Amino acid sequence: MSDLSGMTGFGRADGALHGWTWAVEARSVNGRNLEVRFRGPPGFDSLERVARAAAQARLSRGQVTVGIQAKPDDSGTATVRLNPEVLARYVALAADLVRDGAAPPTADGLLALRGVLETAEPDADPEARAAVEIAMAAAIEAALDALKLSRDREGGQLLPVITGFIDDIETLIARATEEAGAQTDTIRERFARRMTELAPDAPGLDERIYLEAASLATRADVREELDRLSAHLASARTLLQQPPAGRKLDFLMQEFMREANTLCSKSATTPLTAVGLALKAVIEQLREQVQNVE
Repeated sequence: MSDLSGMTGFGRADGALHGWTWAVEARSVNGRNLEVRFRGPPGFDSLERVARAAAQARLSRGQVTVGIQAKPDDSGTATVRLNPEVLARYVALAADLVRDGAAPPTADGLLALRGVLETAEPDADPEARAAVEIAMAAAIEAALDALKLSRDREGGQLLPVITGFIDDIETLIARATEEAGAQTDTIRERFARRMTELAPDAPGLDERIYLEAASLATRADVREELDRLSAHLASARTLLQQPPAGRKLDFLMQEFMREANTLCSKSATTPLTAVGLALKAVIEQLREQVQNVE
């Protein structure tokens, strides 16, 4: 059996190879579907496909951001070389200006011109760069593994909270069932009292009271709503054992609230209405927690 997982978490992985160092951070927040965003260093575009595939293999919901901060080491492994062709063009242009009276160019001035000096990064070797890219991809996998563990820890914290609300709903359904059983007698007594006050000497009043009270009681019967609430409760407990179930739990919360609203609208007694309102409050609290479930 898999553990319940949340949708909020963070994971990080670091690495270094062939003069490059990098840090990968993966974080996620709640989302209806899985949405992956990637930010990586220039020249490593293929890592976006790696990040998306790795996230999809581990997660089913949430807004996931994978970012890589990478740079060459400042340890002198990068090489600088002169581009003689570019320098020759600048010298020729400068000679024309000198003939027209301009001051001769200086060496440092020429070297500062764009394109005269070229820097070769440490991974200029194609094999070295490919090895760096593979290592970065492994770091992405490791960061997403850490993110998944973080989300699993959140799920472990959510589970007892959600289970507690489900237990509260079960208790309220039992109370509502007790209160609903007394509705028929309450409706009949209330209707009889009012009819007696209006027409105390009307013949056949007892029979008419019974029939009308029975009709009112039928319209106020909440047994179907209570049965459906109990069925939803059983479904919720089952879904908690079969993650990822966040989407299904989201839908189930709507069904819970629909039945609770109908229960309140059919209620004919103050105690049953109070139970119905308490039931709606707990369902709303449960819905807020379910929104964090993957």
